[in-house]
Amino acid sequence: MGNNDKRPKIRFKGFNDDWEQHKVSEITNFHKQGFYTTESYNDEKKYYLLRGTDLTENKLILKDTPKINATEKDYQAFKAQIGDFLIVRSGTVGTYGIVYEDIPAIFGSYLIDFRFNKNQVINEFFGYFYQSDLFKNQLKMIIQQSANTNINAENIKSTFIKLPSLAEQKKISDYFQNIDHLISLHQRKLEKLGNIKKSMLEKMFPKDENKVPEIRFKGFNDDWEQRKLIEYLAVSKVKNKDEAYNKDDVLSVSGDYGIVNQIEFQGRSFAGASVTNYGVVATGDVVYTKSPLKSNPYGIIKTNKGKTGIVSTLYAVYKPLENTYPEFVQIYFEQDARMNNYMHPLVNKGAKNDMKVSDENALKGDVIFPQKEEQIKISEYFLRLDNLISLHQRKLEKLKNIKKACLEKMFV
Repeated sequence: MGNNDKRPKIRFKGFNDDWEQHKVSEITNFHKQGFYTTESYNDEKKYYLLRGTDLTENKLILKDTPKINATEKDYQAFKAQIGDFLIVRSGTVGTYGIVYEDIPAIFGSYLIDFRFNKNQVINEFFGYFYQSDLFKNQLKMIIQQSANTNINAENIKSTFIKLPSLAEQKKISDYFQNIDHLISLHQRKLEKLGNIKKSMLEKMFPKDENKVPEIRFKGFNDDWEQRKLIEYLAVSKVKNKDEAYNKDDVLSVSGDYGIVNQIEFQGRSFAGASVTNYGVVATGDVVYTKSPLKSNPYGIIKTNKGKTGIVSTLYAVYKPLENTYPEFVQIYFEQDARMNNYMHPLVNKGAKNDMKVSDENALKGDVIFPQKEEQIKISEYFLRLDNLISLHQRKLEKLKNIKKACLEKMFV
């Protein structure tokens, strides 16, 4: 490993012994590097053929895994057993998975299959050690760079790793499995909340020729009104002429995060030499960015929920009129299809894929809005939903950072 430490920086109470160095070949039994045949057998049986794409994040999966014909003899020779550690040796080099269930599977020729001696190594422990930069850096040293990048089983066999007692391995494995469980929990919650938001963006707004949405808050019964967006927003003429704002105040528009400070979000300012002609964006102003995004080829519309800043002339800035709750405008256009369908008839794309539409003409499409009171109610609902999403995103990011730090400090 190129690492002379015999004890990790972070350790569970009660464990004090030095970790012992072992050559991988001394703690494992290697199999052949996979099964491959184009032959047909008279006594054929169907078996799963495990591939690189069947290995992901410490797991073996059987998604769209092909079945092949093979003899019982071949199956026994190349059978993947519970506890086997599989590594992709070519293609997506280094991807790995542990076999957790008994399945009629044969590992492919592009996989290396080896089994740890159970009295020396717990599979899950090595799985987490494998995720650490310590082992990743060693893998980089033994990966063979050629026309087809690959790992040779013999090189892995000669690799050295340090191991603690089985009791400490179990303690470490249980700790990381608990973190992974929490990560999966928050990922599922995030996915569920994302699906709820996607559904509500569909059902809380009228569709087709309807004038009322499918889901509505109690107490609101009036039809929504179809009008031009220019009846809800006005082009802002406020420029940074007095240079009250500088490059530190330049804003960007993100599809995922809305209007953000450019330096805080991207790490630097991309402003030109002068910001005198930049548009001033006050809190509550609405901004249309005339730049294509992957899901929004005609740009996006967002509301400034932060402090006042400035944007380049590539953006259109609007002031909400008295009948408009500004945050509702962003929510209305958050559904990609609604945003694209609105802007498509108004925009001509230039040779550089930029939006050929004036600030005023971008407001001349039809929208269907409720009265301001209902706009506020809908906006408050989505604000609570977004806060929940952000909460779980922060928790998920924190757990991932904890895991990353511990992977570097709990192994040697």
